[in-house]
Formats: sequence, structure tokens, C-alpha cells
Amino acid sequence: MALITKITTQKKNSDRFNVFIDHGNGEEFGFSVDTDILIKYKLKKGLEINTEELSSVLYDDEIKKGFNKALKFLSFRMRSEKEVNDYLKKNEYEENVIQEVIKRLKEYNYLDDAEFARMFVRTRKNTTSKGTGVIARELVQKGISSGHTEAALKEFPYEEQVESAIKFAAKKSTQSKGISNNERKNKISQQLLQKGYSWEVIEEAFRTVDLESSDEEEREALLKHANKAHRRYKKFSGVQYKNKMKQHLYSKGFPVGMIDELLESGLTDQ
Repeated sequence: MALITKITTQKKNSDRFNVFIDHGNGEEFGFSVDTDILIKYKLKKGLEINTEELSSVLYDDEIKKGFNKALKFLSFRMRSEKEVNDYLKKNEYEENVIQEVIKRLKEYNYLDDAEFARMFVRTRKNTTSKGTGVIARELVQKGISSGHTEAALKEFPYEEQVESAIKFAAKKSTQSKGISNNERKNKISQQLLQKGYSWEVIEEAFRTVDLESSDEEEREALLKHANKAHRRYKKFSGVQYKNKMKQHLYSKGFPVGMIDELLESGLTDQ
């Protein structure tokens, strides 16, 4: 049993109080508590408190501190339940305290994984060029369930996915000069796949956006690559030289007929 001898307000935080106690050997600092805990347990000078009551006070105060810590974390942006859990764990809160904090946050609607997922998809849709595949993986990393993820992805319907893919492809097409039409298409399709777009969306986008350069631009690109390849293969001659050149230029996506025409014309700096 301990006797509360004094309660003072903390200098740097007026919402917390220092409680001094006497176990029979004189006054000493006992613990600190939040205003809500002080009121809940009716702590005051002259009150006697036993070990079990003190444990309850300290446990509830730890929950209150964790709750306030989580609220500050949530003040910057919405968070998933997993993000809050990981944050509190990083700050060395015990698992039972973390679970109680999360329970209270959900009761006050500060945590809602379904709403978080919907807002996350909307934000990614409006501020990035990512497709649903990547967005879904990001939601999994944030601990969002498959059900909430599936529901949230409805915020990014098929038509808008195609529109986003078209916009990305058109932008990349203008940046992909000096390569063959086939290589440009393959390169952009791979980029879209990496961004999480499905083949269905990519093919639909490619039916709309013009990725083809003119025949003149294609021939200029071919000549550029042919001259570069020639410097590598000029040590060969005859059929061996032509086969090396054909193989290299075909791997770059240029049509066989255009390659043959160039090699027959002798336009490379051979």
C-alpha cells in the first residue's frame, strides 16, 4: 500500500501529472498519468493505493499514451491498421496495449481499412501512372485484406485504366525516338506491365494511341542502328557479315524487308 503525497502538473505537458507517493520511507516520485486517468481513478493527495490498483492505473495510462501517439501519427494522413500497429511496435508499446489502442481507434472511426483502401486507390489513380496490379500489391503491403482491396479497386474502373494507359503510352512514345516501331511498342508494353496494367488494358490502349513513326523516321532509325552494328561486325565479310547485321537489326524490331533493302543499298559506312 502506498500513500499519494503530492500531485503536480508537468511543466512541458499540462495534460500530464506527476504523482508522488510514500511507501513508508518518505516521499518519492511514483508515476505520471494523463488527465483522463487522474479523473477516472480519482487520484488525489491522501489517497491510499495498493499494488493491483497501481497496475491498473499504469496499464490504462500506457493505453492513453499509445492512443495519443497514434492520433498524432494519423494527423498527417490516413493510415491502415497495420501501419499503426507497426508504428506503435516501433515505439516499443506492448502487444496487448497496441491491440487495445487499435480497438479504441476503430471505435472512434479513426481507423477504417475499407475507407483507407478506397482513398488510397483514388490517390494513386489521380497522382500516379500506376495500374491496378501495382496498387493492389501496395495495399497488401499495408495489410489490407483481399476483400477490402477488391472493393477499393472499383474506384479505378476499366475505362479509366485504359485512359491512364493511353496517356502514359503517348508520353513515352514521344520520348522513344530513334528505335523501331516494334521495339517502341514492346518497350512501352513492358513498362505498362511493370506498372500493373493487364494485357487486356494495354491492348485496348494500343488500339487508340498511335505508336507508329513514319516510314522515313523508321528508316532513319534503322540506318542509325545499322551504322552502329557495322562498327561491331565490320571485321566479318560476305554472307557472315550480312547474317550478323540481319540478326542484330531484326532483334531491334526492324522489318526483314527494310533490313534487306538497306543492306543491298550499301548505305552503311562499310
